[in-house]
Amino acid sequence: MTTTEPQIATPLTGKHLAAEIRRRTTERVAALGTPTKLVVVTATDDESSLWYVRSIAKAAAAVGIDCDIADLGPWASAARIRAVLRDLSQDPSVHGIILQTPLPPGIALADLAGEIDPSKDVDGANPASLGRLAAGQPGFAPATAEAVLALLDHHGVPLEGRNVAVVGRSTVVGTPAALLLLERRATVTVCHSRTADLAAHTSQADVVVVAVGKPGLINAAHVAPGAVVIDVGTTPSDDGSLLGDVDAAEVERVAGALTPVPGGVGPVTTTLLLSHTVDAAERTQSDVREIRT
Repeated sequence: MTTTEPQIATPLTGKHLAAEIRRRTTERVAALGTPTKLVVVTATDDESSLWYVRSIAKAAAAVGIDCDIADLGPWASAARIRAVLRDLSQDPSVHGIILQTPLPPGIALADLAGEIDPSKDVDGANPASLGRLAAGQPGFAPATAEAVLALLDHHGVPLEGRNVAVVGRSTVVGTPAALLLLERRATVTVCHSRTADLAAHTSQADVVVVAVGKPGLINAAHVAPGAVVIDVGTTPSDDGSLLGDVDAAEVERVAGALTPVPGGVGPVTTTLLLSHTVDAAERTQSDVREIRT
């Protein structure tokens, strides 16, 4: 009597895609011939957030982008952060601006992101950027949401006409990812904390995108056999590791493909932030040339 080993989902890693984006970005920075500058504004003492900011600076340096960290401290006022964002938006030497979260208590990203010039809003935080995305106009989408689409494309996952369930409706990932998927002619269902019977929606989807920050939320009962599952969750555990929103041990025995955490969406997000910064620098250079001619 022979036994058949259960099929394990294909891992949709972001390593090779991130490397390709990084290579192209390095070439584009060199072709510009002038300094390209990104500024990350922080106002926190959250170590995991500060670690991420340092990783952005390191990645930027590797492709030739100057990256400054404007550390305003965990008790910075909204007025102080707003003033810095305004100054950076008006500084012609700055091409990209990121306002890193979390922010000090009582200060919301949505209240300040509008101060970022949309042409420098490389992580799509300004509400105007989301509006442009919804209207199909040029602008920067949040890098994490764009990374979801880039990863699906890289691994050859078709989207047109397919049913996609997006779990999470934040303006950082869920909503912009849904808009990008609609642009690709997928049929999109957006689920959230008030969705009754979540599994009834996700188990009918060809592709499931999960971005809620709740470890283990999605298990085998939520996934159709052979479905593609994109796990955007990255919750730090007590031992310092990262936990996804998907119970990978269960889901990998049902799904056809699954992103690992870490190593899936994350590496692609960081490289897209850098690519967006070069986009902004190229547009600035093009505008200068038009003015001179």
